[in-house]
Amino acid sequence: MKKFLWVLFVSSFCFSQTSKENAKTYLSNKNYEKAQQELTSFLKTNPSDIEAIELLGDAYGYQKKWDEAIEQYERLKDNYPSNANYHYKYGGALGMKALSISKIKALGIIGDVKQAFLRAAELDPKHIDARWALVELYVSLPGIIGGSNSKALKYANELQNLSKVDGYLAKGYVYEYDDEPELAEKYYKLAIKVGGSVTCYEKLTNFYESNDQPDKAIGNLEEAQQKHQRNAMHYQIGKVCADYNIQLDKGEKCLKAYLSNHSAKDGVPKAWAYYRLAQIYKHKKDKTEALKWINKAIAGLPKIEVFQDEKDVILKL
Repeated sequence: MKKFLWVLFVSSFCFSQTSKENAKTYLSNKNYEKAQQELTSFLKTNPSDIEAIELLGDAYGYQKKWDEAIEQYERLKDNYPSNANYHYKYGGALGMKALSISKIKALGIIGDVKQAFLRAAELDPKHIDARWALVELYVSLPGIIGGSNSKALKYANELQNLSKVDGYLAKGYVYEYDDEPELAEKYYKLAIKVGGSVTCYEKLTNFYESNDQPDKAIGNLEEAQQKHQRNAMHYQIGKVCADYNIQLDKGEKCLKAYLSNHSAKDGVPKAWAYYRLAQIYKHKKDKTEALKWINKAIAGLPKIEVFQDEKDVILKL
């Protein structure tokens, strides 16, 4: 009898572990609904499994089911109040909910969002994500409800002590929002010098575009392409050329290179490159080529309204 019960226990334990591992696989494959189902079932027989509760919160979060995610993370941070990451995730889910509801309703939970991030930062002096969240929060909030560039810079300095790249990016972000473009550019360039990741280059490119400096954006993208050899950079260069009607031959060359070397990992579907080529030929007043490429874009993604709008413009050339 004891042997039977032991076998039953071991079998049940192995099944439970397999169930949780399946959920992890579903999450890594971005099959969040399946992960949710697996974890919900698992927690019925293992209601106190900390890892499973957190994973379920993650599964809800990926699906933008903020109330459900908040419920899981709140349970964790209440039961384990010294765990910084639980406070951080709770604050993050609350913050995302605030973005999805009316501004008036959001005001009622902003204080809880801030408190969760502050607690996470206090509990873990090396928690980079919590400090990034505080930088973004203090920059985005109006001063009347707690926004503060000086506080944002305080956490940017803390980030710099933990990671120079993160600190420089954070300072670039703060100064960009504070309408100090020279300082923003300085720190974004420092991030590239120290880190040089694709993300660093993207931040500076976006800064140049938002400040109507397309030539600088193209130069920065070319430097990134030379360093990282990413085909996606070809598309980005072509996009800037098409959007700003500059360096059109370069844009055409880059977009055709993007299409020649395209793979799923590049992220942007071919149809968008066809659309950018259509824009470039429109700028060149070449109606025949512009129509050829916009028709290819529409055939690839027929539900994108901007493609049809572009075709209407081209037809009037």
